Formats: sequence, structure tokens, C-alpha cells
Amino acid sequence: MRFSGTPDYVAGKDLMVAVNAAIALERPLLVKGEPGTGKTELAFQISGALGLRLIQWNIKSTTRAAQGLYEYDAVSRLRDSQLGDPRVNDIANYIRRGKLWEAFAADEKVVLLIDEIDKADIEFPNDLLQELDKMEFYVYETDETVRARHRPIVIITSNNEKELPDAFLRRCFFHYIRFPEPETLAAIVEVHHPGIKQDLLRAALTQFYEIREQPGVKKKPSTSEALDWIRLLLAEDVEAKDLRDSPSKILPRLHGALLKNEQDVHLFERLAFMARGRG
Repeated sequence: MRFSGTPDYVAGKDLMVAVNAAIALERPLLVKGEPGTGKTELAFQISGALGLRLIQWNIKSTTRAAQGLYEYDAVSRLRDSQLGDPRVNDIANYIRRGKLWEAFAADEKVVLLIDEIDKADIEFPNDLLQELDKMEFYVYETDETVRARHRPIVIITSNNEKELPDAFLRRCFFHYIRFPEPETLAAIVEVHHPGIKQDLLRAALTQFYEIREQPGVKKKPSTSEALDWIRLLLAEDVEAKDLRDSPSKILPRLHGALLKNEQDVHLFERLAFMARGRG
């Protein structure tokens, strides 16, 4: 069982090595990188390439680790007992399975995505150490141990908003998705927009990387934002010369797809004003 990329996902050699190493070691793959570099999409592509079902657990700031295992609905049981419902005699009727339980109980091997783990409380990763390591957990209410029938392929993503505990990191195989080089990004664009004119692609990527490398930019545009921007350029039938010859090219055409805060917009407006003054 090896991952070698897909026609819809341009995976570098180092990323494929990381995925296959994590599968061989049977350890979670912790993937970090800038937002929009394809961390979440990676799990979907692994699922599709290997023909495995994907179970996705989206982490929020309020998510608790126990929710991934199970939750006991005591309120519903109390209400049913007041109504004389015979279901109250079996506490298992009020156990709600979490995403880890779903993955452990699957009849086949699955891909489990724990998405944006750094959004949760700092103790969240520590609370999952044993469960992800031993692939089992104990249910106190029913006095049973749930063990994984087939060890899932676990993909964990992080935007690096919080440092993760050392004990958690030791149990993972780590890979950082670097921002793609122009040649790689060009290949990604061509996957999403086959047949794009090469002169437009070169002009757009040149301007895109100039924006990313501009000193003072607070939020650098990501891969997904580059794809959105180029999609708009194609929809508006913008030509390469329109990007190169525009007198205000420092502030890019349709810049709302690339610049996502007012500070960066003001920065490029000032640069455009200074360029016109020099002209």
C-alpha cells in the first residue's frame, strides 16, 4: 500500500516519501505548512488513491479530545426515564460514537483526518496520546475496551498556531509542506486549468511571487488563493499583456482574491502611487 500522488494532486517526492513512511511505521502523519498549501486535501487524495474511506474530524477551539472517542448523553437518558422509555435500561443506547471510535470500528482500513489540531486547547494532543499509540480506549459507562479492527492511516494537520507537546510529536512522523517553487505551482495550476495560455501563466505567477516577496506583506497569498486569482483572470479573459502593461500593475488586477486585509491593500496602493509619481 503506497501513495504516489494522483492526477489531481501534485505531490513532491519528499511528501510521497513522508506519506509512505508513516504508513509503513503505522504512525500518524503530522503535516504542517502555510494555510492553503494542500494539507487537508492530502488526506482526501490519499483516500482516493488507495481506495480507502475517509473519516474527517474537524477540530475547533471548543473541541475536546473525549468527543473523538465518545459522548455519554445523560440528559437524554434522564428525559427518557421520566417518560418511562424502556431504552433507559441499556446505557449503550446513550453512547454517541466519535470519529476515532468510527475509525476503530470500521470493517476495513480507513483514512482518519484530524484537521487543524492546533485550533484546540494545548492539552488536546496529550489527551489522545494513548489512544493514537495503542489504537484502543476504554468506555467507562459500558465497561468495554474498544480496539481498532484495522489500524487506520491517520493524517493530522496543523497551521502551526500553537506548539504541540513533545510527547505527541514523538509519536508522529512529521512533514512540512514548503510553499511550492514556481515550476511546481505552474504544474498545480495546469492541473486545475488545463490548456491555460503559457504567457498568461508566466505573467500571473511572476506577479504572484512578487506579491509574496514584497517586504511588509502581512498575509502572503497561498496556493489556493493563487488558483482562485488565476480562475478569475481566465473568467475575465485577461491577457498576459494586461497584467504586464497595466500602469497600476503593482496593485494586481482582481486583487481581492490575493490580498485579504486592508493593511496589505494599503501597502500596494502606496507602492502604486509612488510608482506613478516616479513615472
